Formats: sequence, C-alpha cells, structure tokens
Amino acid sequence: MLYSCKDSPNHVLPVLCIAFNPPDYRIALANLGYIVTTSLPEMDNQSARRKFIRKASLGLGGMALSPFVLSNDPLVSSDPASDNDKKLKIVCMGAHPGDPEFGCGGTMAKYAQAGHNVTFLYLTRGEAGDPSKTYAESASLRTKEAESACHALGVKPVFAGQIDGNTIFSNERIDEIEKIITAENPDILFSQWPIDGHRDHQVTGALALGIWTKSQRKFTLYFYEVNTGSETMHFTPTDYVDITDVKDLKRQAMFAHKSQDPENTYNDYFKPLETFRGLECGVKMAEAFILFKDKSERTGLPGF
Repeated sequence: MLYSCKDSPNHVLPVLCIAFNPPDYRIALANLGYIVTTSLPEMDNQSARRKFIRKASLGLGGMALSPFVLSNDPLVSSDPASDNDKKLKIVCMGAHPGDPEFGCGGTMAKYAQAGHNVTFLYLTRGEAGDPSKTYAESASLRTKEAESACHALGVKPVFAGQIDGNTIFSNERIDEIEKIITAENPDILFSQWPIDGHRDHQVTGALALGIWTKSQRKFTLYFYEVNTGSETMHFTPTDYVDITDVKDLKRQAMFAHKSQDPENTYNDYFKPLETFRGLECGVKMAEAFILFKDKSERTGLPGF
C-alpha cells in the first residue's frame, strides 16, 4: 500500500510501502489526512521495484532514514551494514542539552550501534533553565547531564558557546558554527525544525539551513521535532525510523537530564508522540523527520 497526503497527493511517503494492509490502519490513516491508494507506481520488474525502495534510503548504509527498514519485503534489508559498509559521520544540532536526545535520540542510538560516528552539537549549555541558579551553575549541571546522556547513546558532545535564551542568527554565527561542522565533515546533518515556538529552536534550525546552503549542500539535511504541538509547529514528516528496539536506551539518555523533569516530560510529550509516529508508519514507536531536499529533487506542483 502507498499513502499520500491529501494536501500533497504527488508526495507519496515511501516508508509506508510496507507489509501491512488491515482496514483499521487504512481508516486511521485516512482520518489523519492521508489518501489510501492501492498500487505501487508502474514498475516492470523486481529491479525497478528495488530501485524505488532504495531511492528512499538515500543509500545510508541500509539503515536509511526513511524506515523502509520496517518492511517485511525480502528485497529490503534492516541490516545497517548490508548494502553499504561506509561508516557515516553524523552531526545532530540542538539548541539545548536534551533537545537531540528527546527529539531523535532513538535514531542516533541506532546509528551509533551500527558503528557510525555521531556528534551532538549543542548550541548552548542550558544556562537559563533554572531561575534559582546562576548561569554558571546551570551550565555546569546541564553540561554534565548532556555528557552522561551522550555516553549512554555512544555519541560525542560538542558545545557551540551561545547563550540559552539569547541565541543569535547572523553571518558571524553561521561562520562560527560552520567551522565546527566542517571540522566534523558530516555526511548528514540533523537539526531542529525552525518553525517552532521557542526562539532558540528557531535559531538552531535557521543556522543549520544557512550552513547547508553556504556549504553548497555538500551533506544531507534532516530536521527533527521537539514537543510538537507545544513547540514544534507545522511538522509534516517525510521519513520515519522505528525506535521500538532502542526505546529503553533513548529513555535512559533522556532521564540523564534530571534537571528537566524527565519523567513528566517523557510521559506527557514524547511517549505519546513516539506512539503516534509509530501509528503513522505501522510500528510500535517511531521518530519522524523532514528531509530538506535539494532543489534538483523537488516535486512539482500538481497540474504543472
């Protein structure tokens, strides 16, 4: 089955070409705003179908961001090293300690477990998170929490030096962050979606986009969501990752941020979101992403 969004009928989500087809899912997805179609695009043979599936993967070592890895199709591998043994370099930007962990910690854990090199680039140290503490005290506490979370996930923490609540988007700041990212030489950059109610999240997403553009789009750019509904807005995923098998590891990393009331934050926001994204793509728990496509990959509007 293929599912395409009513608002963008030409945009078929390849991750949903998976081996489930019960009426309940079709009805649920229809209620969520998807059109249910009953056939794949025309493909003359298995080779063409294989190309269609793998195109969705962007060739990311078989652990493609678009979780066609959810498929039961024998043509599709869930082994991260099966199609491409290259070890990827991945940078995940977040405005504050905890943002990458809460937003896409499961996906980053899967990358790290597959042997890929993952760096969390925190724009700030969370200095303004607790009005009862000085900035220095909060920064010290939040830094330790971030380091503990990164250790649990098997990723490297890097701090960009901006100040919580007062992040800046400017040419100078783009140049500063670009130097850090260039030193990491990533194959993929993840960042927070810039359409967000939190100013620091907006700046983080804008910086990522600015650096991606300035670099001549030399790496792949994905955006992740944080607290959709209360902070992230207008987030329509293009890709999903099944995090069911790493949910406990992600939770461990999240709960390392003891100053952030992780139990209530997880139960009230992130657990429901992971469950909902899982429902969208037919698994128990998932994380969702938006691929920011190069202009050469964009789909034309219907009718043109």
